[in-house]
Amino acid sequence: MKRRQRPLLVVITGPTASGKTSLAIDVARRLGCEIISADSRQLFADLPIGTAAPTEDELAAARHHLVGTLRLDDYYSVSRFESDALALLPEIFERSGGYAVVCGGSMMYVDALVNGIDRMPTVSTEVREKVARLADEQGNEGLLALLEITDPEYYAEVDRFNIKRVIHALEISMQAGTAYSALRTGGKAMRDFDTVKIAIDMPRAELFDRINRRVDRMIAYGFVDEARTVYPMRELNSLNTVGYKELFAYFDGVWDLDTAVARIKKNTRVYAKKQLTWLRRDPSVVWIKSPATADDVISVL
Repeated sequence: MKRRQRPLLVVITGPTASGKTSLAIDVARRLGCEIISADSRQLFADLPIGTAAPTEDELAAARHHLVGTLRLDDYYSVSRFESDALALLPEIFERSGGYAVVCGGSMMYVDALVNGIDRMPTVSTEVREKVARLADEQGNEGLLALLEITDPEYYAEVDRFNIKRVIHALEISMQAGTAYSALRTGGKAMRDFDTVKIAIDMPRAELFDRINRRVDRMIAYGFVDEARTVYPMRELNSLNTVGYKELFAYFDGVWDLDTAVARIKKNTRVYAKKQLTWLRRDPSVVWIKSPATADDVISVL
């Protein structure tokens, strides 16, 4: 490894089911450091199967942070993750001789920690409730129409199937009294640590096979029962995610179980492709071919 003057943050990322967790643990053990999870769903307790959270053995193998720390009805955001992770890093660096590992596939979380995010106003409960009422009364199409009027620039680029981002933009615009796009500067924050960003690369067919097999394991391990337990809270944002949505449709009688499982596999593969698209646009990513090992990671540090 190179001789370094500043602490080093090692980011282990890549598409879902590519083996990030096991690789991150191996790297953390080699470096003698701890892991911060950058997974927007593993933050929530009570969802270990559906979020593929680290197992008890994995948590024991390396100290993890920001796993299972929230209730399902807790509000969380990218900016809060940035603040929480930045608060953890100095102590982790101190304990480990200047190293820390971040592991996860929530790309906005990773970008926020590495590059920073634009400072946005804190959205009040009143504004959040107002947008929620609009969503109930007018549906997704109504929200999109309102965004087109209030912020045509962001409307032109937003993924219109990702309604959470539409809602976020509307909340910020209403709170600030100006268009969300006008508040985004795209500047890179100064950090007092260096970063190496590692992504696991594997053939698309192999990745999709891993996704399919992992969904089958999740079902075998009790994912249906886990989803049924939280079904009464299905409207919470923490449960608006692949896996739970499809099983909720099964509970509603919309699909049979085989169809719901097939949809989970399909939608997870779609999500993995979006993750890959995001990562391929980032020239700072170092791609390591699967099966990736700790030695492969250490060799590029």
